[in-house]
Amino acid sequence: MGRADARRAQAQESRRAAKSGGIRRLFTWKKLLGTFFGIVLLGMGAFGALYLYVDVPAANAMAERQSNVYKYSDGTVLARTGKGVNRQIVDLGEVPKKVQHAFVAAENKTFYKDQGVDLKGTTRALLSTVSGKGKQGGSTITQQYVKNYYLTQDPTVSRKLKELVISLKIDQQKSKDEILAGYINTAYYGRGASGIQAAAQAYYGVDAKDLNVSQGAYLASLLQAPSQYDWNSATPTGKKLVKERWAYTLRNMVEMDWLTESEKAKLKFAYPQKPKPAAGMEGQTGYLVEAANKELEKQGVTEEDREAGGWTFTLTVDKKRQQALEKAVDDQLESKLDREGSKVDATVQAGATSVDPKTGKVVALYGGEDYIKHYISNATRQDYQPASTFKPLVLASALENESTTQDGSLIGLNTVYDGTSKRPVVGSDTPFNPQNEDDRSYGPISVQKAMNSSVNSVFAQMIVDVTPSAAKQTALDLGVPDKNFPERPAVSLGTMNASTWDMAGAYATLDNHGRKVTPHILQSAEHRDRTVNPEKPKREQAISRASADTVTKALTGVVDAGSGSAANTSAYDAAGKTGTSEDNKSAWFAGYTPELTTVVALFGEGDGGRKQVSLTGTANSGRANGGGFPARIWADYTLGALGGGSGKTFDLQDVERGEVPAPPTPSDTPSEEPTESEEPTPSDTPSETPSETPSESPSSSAPPTDSPTVTTPPTSPELPPQPGEDDGQPGERPGGNGLLGE
Repeated sequence: MGRADARRAQAQESRRAAKSGGIRRLFTWKKLLGTFFGIVLLGMGAFGALYLYVDVPAANAMAERQSNVYKYSDGTVLARTGKGVNRQIVDLGEVPKKVQHAFVAAENKTFYKDQGVDLKGTTRALLSTVSGKGKQGGSTITQQYVKNYYLTQDPTVSRKLKELVISLKIDQQKSKDEILAGYINTAYYGRGASGIQAAAQAYYGVDAKDLNVSQGAYLASLLQAPSQYDWNSATPTGKKLVKERWAYTLRNMVEMDWLTESEKAKLKFAYPQKPKPAAGMEGQTGYLVEAANKELEKQGVTEEDREAGGWTFTLTVDKKRQQALEKAVDDQLESKLDREGSKVDATVQAGATSVDPKTGKVVALYGGEDYIKHYISNATRQDYQPASTFKPLVLASALENESTTQDGSLIGLNTVYDGTSKRPVVGSDTPFNPQNEDDRSYGPISVQKAMNSSVNSVFAQMIVDVTPSAAKQTALDLGVPDKNFPERPAVSLGTMNASTWDMAGAYATLDNHGRKVTPHILQSAEHRDRTVNPEKPKREQAISRASADTVTKALTGVVDAGSGSAANTSAYDAAGKTGTSEDNKSAWFAGYTPELTTVVALFGEGDGGRKQVSLTGTANSGRANGGGFPARIWADYTLGALGGGSGKTFDLQDVERGEVPAPPTPSDTPSEEPTESEEPTPSDTPSETPSETPSESPSSSAPPTDSPTVTTPPTSPELPPQPGEDDGQPGERPGGNGLLGE
């Protein structure tokens, strides 16, 4: 290195040293500590000024609370809720001491010792609010009382700072008993109950003074998430969490010497009574409000937010179509039932969901005979099987995946299957040989005609050809929930669980040429302080248009010449599918026109909703299958909802006809096989009356030359029902009793 290079290197090193020294001089320990303490002093000064500035306000006067208004899509009022506050103030002395301690143990163990605030919890909540993560817990009982009694529920930084200051002042001005009394008398417990007296009545039907320790621990646990932890509406996860919090509360009581270990060991979880619907929720109103509230929860408007009042909720429900649906159920079902004199009729429950297939808007919903009499919504319940309304989704998956039969034929409407009843499926590791309705055998039959007559043996083989896993994925893509949904051949008969709401979404997607339709009932939610714009559902292509339109073509055959003929009329173009589950516990009709998708179902419900029973004998009409009451309700409603009819027709493109193999040689032709031409017409379709059931198999005759036939794939000897296929799900028994898949 030359002298010039050495001098340059030395100069660079000097500059680096000078720069480093400058930084060190700028950030000395003294300066850093000075800055830190300066910030602390500024913060203390600011808080001191805030403390002097913020006074304890007058109570936020829940008496000024406004009602919430629910409206139809046209702006007319459906219901008003929250007109008054369900609260009765009780003295703390009336509440058993151990119940008082349960609230402290659940919410704030240090309540009797702290200064009314939790600085760590408040800081965490502030940071969460600033970062947009929403609400955070950690507040003391004093802070929660201040929020409930003096402030609002708004999750803003200014409200949280006021809450902090006022809590410090309240802790100095009032005794702990006064604060605790104020807290348990103002807290919201769910079920429209504000305060411990209303909550005791709502959940246990007793006064607050009569609550026991276990009940008090449940009510105290409930405050963390009233909607999520209400036992009668909680999900399995919610039930697990509230039980854990109940146990946590009791452990804290033992830790604080408010309960002995032996007393705790004797306590059992206090299951609350069923909720009683609020006044004004009679008829279908309560079901519509409940569906809207569930959607509001998903949109971030909690039950606590709603109960604060002042909201206007506009639903997507069309008032005229809602009235048409109610009338159709009354005319086609309720008027024919003898609920007082017939044990069967007393168990019948109807549910329906009607959707605009272009937007996903729920335009009408039927939840049951009366919200006051039957709290469970039959439109959204997911505890029954959709039965053969699932078969079109099996076909959709076959088309979407370009599946082939065992002999390599591409599956389409003309593809021929073996429709022999109890025929064992071929190509599956799980044996399955379902019985057709009334044990009827059809021999070689096209997919179209198998759909018309809902032939179980055909779709059991088809799902094997597609694979159950692929069929399940298609169903999930279309909107069927993943509830009790095993990947096995029996699923072809709709043995999973789904609601009319779920199936309306899946069928609306087919109606919408395969573009995903997600049912929703909330149009807007407005408050003087904020407006909630519901999240718009995604409208991606769930399956191809060709697949969806081919299924639609198949389903027009069901209405025109199959089991859904009761829905057939010249007033509109229609496609649909019937379904009846094992032992006739549910009966469905899912159908659509170019403008409207509607699913109607009947459920046999016994023992107060805890048991599924058979619908057979409904209105003295034999078997209440999907082609009966549900199809007639559907047709009556659709005619009214469309104003007497519609001239619009299905715009179907690229319908897949499928492949039909070459006819077998005469020596290979089965001598006793019935032909497709002998497939029953609507007049041949089994009626609801058992005495009119056709013979087990059609008479045989030589096949006409233009009738496609197929050599049936080799099959193993007929298998008996396999218990391994059942898995405890009603309707999965392979042999069945002939009622599956009408």
